[in-house]
Amino acid sequence: MPYPVRDRKSPSGGPNRGGPGRPGDRKREGGSSRFGGEGGRGARFFQKKVCRFCQEKSSAIDFKDVERLKRFLTEKGKIIPRRITGNCAKCQRKLARAIKKARHSALVAFQID
Repeated sequence: MPYPVRDRKSPSGGPNRGGPGRPGDRKREGGSSRFGGEGGRGARFFQKKVCRFCQEKSSAIDFKDVERLKRFLTEKGKIIPRRITGNCAKCQRKLARAIKKARHSALVAFQID
């Protein structure tokens, strides 16, 4: 056997295997600010993002409404993902289609330098 086989039940694993671990391993003792533990800032609560298009209901996503579409583009012209905008999946697909349609009809730039 060219490679030594390590016994999986040995307590010399990393931080998640119950053993002492190596000197450089990260340990989560006392909690961290990311998960609402002791980090100096207290617990973090995020607000649930609501889809703007579903909220308004009457307004359809139109590729000719350039000012509205530009809110969902970065400085470079990329489409902002749904986890950041808070859109639902259905409206994000409609929005992406509208942006692409506006790009092809030269209302919105493909790439901004």
